Amino acid sequence: MVEETKGEKAEERDLFAPGHRGCAGCGEMVAVRHVLAAAGPNTIIANATGCLEVATTAWPETAWEVPWIHAAFENAAAVASGIDAALTKLGKREGKNILAFAGDGGTFDIGLQALSGAMERGQRIIFVCFDNEAYMNTGIQRCSSTPYGASTTTCPAGKCSIGEQRPKKPIALIMAAHGIKYTATATIAYHADLKRKVKRACELQGPCFLHILAPCPTGWRHDSADTIAISRLAVETGMFILWELEGPNLKDIKLSKKPKERKPVIEYLKTQGRFRHLIDNPAEIAKIQKMVDEQCAQFGF
Repeated sequence: MVEETKGEKAEERDLFAPGHRGCAGCGEMVAVRHVLAAAGPNTIIANATGCLEVATTAWPETAWEVPWIHAAFENAAAVASGIDAALTKLGKREGKNILAFAGDGGTFDIGLQALSGAMERGQRIIFVCFDNEAYMNTGIQRCSSTPYGASTTTCPAGKCSIGEQRPKKPIALIMAAHGIKYTATATIAYHADLKRKVKRACELQGPCFLHILAPCPTGWRHDSADTIAISRLAVETGMFILWELEGPNLKDIKLSKKPKERKPVIEYLKTQGRFRHLIDNPAEIAKIQKMVDEQCAQFGF
């Protein structure tokens, strides 16, 4: 279970420079800082197109204090695979962590083919999905990580629609089904848990997948000061479940955080403008609660 620490370990370095152009309260930027601190300086990043790339690499400046390479929207996993193969061929692979960074669009949708291929081939890479549940960089369009009922620019709530009408794709379970070395979910409210999972992935010799929930004040329409609190509420309500798995057997999944008394989903939904249209719709709230209850039951709580 999660045990948060009061301070960072002395040996960790901040490898993500301040002064980037991320929005105030951006959960993705916080998550990246934690991931890099845990992975350490011997890390190479392949970064798919998205908010993270745009906000951190405005020429001639960069926020990256580790080797970093741009990848197209769909092929961060393929680029990371190439780095893995090249360093192996040169005899320079040992001691280096190769991480592919992508948003939910570059993972759940556009990047899924390259990601699945890298996992199936057994590439020694760690794929990290920073999930803010829509295509935030290009205009807040829905994607297959968008939760049921959320209003986006391509599934707007109105008289004829409650917003997104499909449930969120279970991407971490899909990756775990590839039989990879390590699969885990995390969020920035539990940063010690997040870092522990990054370090475990770095220790293993094979493909790993980390799914990190990263609230987006712009797309979720919440106050930038509430990012951490909302990411914690996602766990406390069961909207986002923290777990990890080593190896291919889904029966070995371990919960990282089990809420003592799970809060009702309305506590989470009412914090965000994208769900505001649902607050006075008890039938839809009940439907979301039922979906979350069923999801939590699958994980035994």
